[in-house]
Amino acid sequence: MVAAAMGAGYTIKHRDEFERMEGSGESTWLLARKALGTTCFGYNLVEIGPGGQIPEHHESGGGQIELYAILEGDAVFVLDGEESPAPAGTFASIEPSVSRTIVNRSEAPVTALLIGVDPNGNYEPMSWG
Repeated sequence: MVAAAMGAGYTIKHRDEFERMEGSGESTWLLARKALGTTCFGYNLVEIGPGGQIPEHHESGGGQIELYAILEGDAVFVLDGEESPAPAGTFASIEPSVSRTIVNRSEAPVTALLIGVDPNGNYEPMSWG
């Protein structure tokens, strides 16, 4: 395991050190942004159990652009109702108005990295992480 390290201008932590928060749809959020102290954009890991999914949503209100990356497992992106296979190594860049979710129809867990950025530089961290 990587030991946590902090120096002038950087923080290094292993994902096992991140605070975990149970979510709906058989998902567990690993609060990466909160653990590393980043304030200018959002990101977290989410582990999605077999048969689970993250909540479907869009970012029209806040204008946030999101990047989803499947790190482990075999997921499905559902974007504006269209399904796209998303095995490990698959990335999606998603504009604010697009409805989105990640679904796990496999028998094994899926781990995804979700990154959100306000293109106008007005990022506001979520209260939960």
